[in-house]
Amino acid sequence: MFRACCNKRHSTPNLGQPPCTEPNLGSGAKSTYHFLATRCTAAAQAGRWLRQYTLWTLACVFIGLFPSCSSAQNTLQWFSQGRPTIQALQAVDLLSKAASDGLEPQDYNAQPLRYALDQAWKGPEISASAIERLDTALTASMQHYLNDLHRGRITPQQTGPHFEFLVPAPFNAAMYLSTALAENRLPEAVRQASPDNAIYASLLHALARYREISLLPTWKDQLPPLPAKTLLANEPYAGADMLGQRLMALGDLPAGTLIPERYEGVLVEGVRSFQQRHGLLVDGVIGSATLTQLGIRPAQRIRQIELSLERMRWTPLFQTPRMIVVNIPEFMLRAYEVKNNKADVLLQMKVIVGRSQLTQTPIMDGEIQTIEFSPYWNVPRSIVISETLPRLRRDPAYFQRQGFEFVTHDGSVLRTAPQANIEALQRGELRIRQRPGPNNALGDIKFIFPNNQSIYLHHTPAVGLFNRDQRDLSHGCVRVEDPTGLAQFVLHQEPEWTRTRIQQAMTEGKSQTIRVLPPVPVLITYSTVVVKDDKVYFHPDIYGQDSMLDKALQQRVRVVPLLETRQPTVEIIRPALH
Repeated sequence: MFRACCNKRHSTPNLGQPPCTEPNLGSGAKSTYHFLATRCTAAAQAGRWLRQYTLWTLACVFIGLFPSCSSAQNTLQWFSQGRPTIQALQAVDLLSKAASDGLEPQDYNAQPLRYALDQAWKGPEISASAIERLDTALTASMQHYLNDLHRGRITPQQTGPHFEFLVPAPFNAAMYLSTALAENRLPEAVRQASPDNAIYASLLHALARYREISLLPTWKDQLPPLPAKTLLANEPYAGADMLGQRLMALGDLPAGTLIPERYEGVLVEGVRSFQQRHGLLVDGVIGSATLTQLGIRPAQRIRQIELSLERMRWTPLFQTPRMIVVNIPEFMLRAYEVKNNKADVLLQMKVIVGRSQLTQTPIMDGEIQTIEFSPYWNVPRSIVISETLPRLRRDPAYFQRQGFEFVTHDGSVLRTAPQANIEALQRGELRIRQRPGPNNALGDIKFIFPNNQSIYLHHTPAVGLFNRDQRDLSHGCVRVEDPTGLAQFVLHQEPEWTRTRIQQAMTEGKSQTIRVLPPVPVLITYSTVVVKDDKVYFHPDIYGQDSMLDKALQQRVRVVPLLETRQPTVEIIRPALH
């Protein structure tokens, strides 16, 4: 609560006067206030303003008034002379359009508030108590909406254990809203509360597009079954026309394309485009996987986009001049340069991520602080137990072939593998590492960003694995296709580190560690929807993160109580003006 009052992104209140004073409260609320007052001596010593502001705000929360003290001061934010202000009407309009942001208008009481404010605007004047209730309700809904836009409806950790994000900067929705109203810039302030980057904007555009697609009758019926296990080019297909209409609706064929009666020509090309956008083998052959994807209705894709938007609200993107972003479901890495609030991709490459069943790569952020050329691989204990020890017992020569060595607790190195050493490894009295060389699991270079899960980016000798379409194959770390290019990007402030010098350091077999100054942020994220060149790409939910996020959103506690949707009863105190 204290930090929330000091958000550097927004102006702080005038410290000359407290934002609110102790009001006339009922016994329960007053006892809450004084309970807090008698126990927060540090706040009291910090000054009268801080004491009054902080304690009354906390009391508001305790008694369910939400963090806004306008009611205590009899100061209305949304009404003037008994009528809603223009900004009040703007507010309910914004809440009603929350679906365009991938949010749910009913979370913010959009429809009941719109009706009540419309009646207050056009109908008979309502009582002061009714106005106060409406004003408080609209404030609560707008603060809730701004919070959801800015940092999401749930925390990443609510979807599962595979998150390690830095704590985001505090966001004071009450102060932000008050400032926006005072400056008469509510619509602009709402836009600015959303993530400000091109990726988020492209997802919003995709959401609007798929909402339009969902209104088309193209998905009213299912595609006819295939005449055989697969449908090849130039074969007859009863669903050719329906397939063509669907591909045109999705943008994989130009509008107005003349659809042939057989599966041939433009239909095959349209299917190839569709396959490319959905992570399928691009061969123009319709098999069970392609037919299943063609049958997915727009509503399901809309939900997929909404989930990707939700994650973007947690994601600290493009806050520094350079950034590396790994997208797990896409198996891709992109390196960005940020100038004038615009992020350009300078480098992109395939990656290999953790296996979906056993060793998932965590979703996390950090900073690359060091690079290690010709690295040692200190084999994690989990891999020692599950893989290395069984292999050594079956094949003791494996130890020498792979360049392993034992290391004692005092750092002594043992390069033989008698049975006694293997048993000591089992007991944890020795650890095992792999020397630099052509068989080293980390390849010739690793990029180190400190984290609690020993995750890093690294090269790999198994370069053939990058030819696979689905690349969840590692023990959790991220293997990169072009380590030399990535090193150049990371070391851009060190001109002496040319591509040639980097390659020499990678291959000379001598372990060498250098610091990266300034550190380069790296973000390992998870989005099954990616927009590239105005095309929307959908990727498999390989870790089930979309399903977990969807479930968490369905089960979340809704902060703003739902209002009655029937016509509200208002207290009329004088006829409407004509």
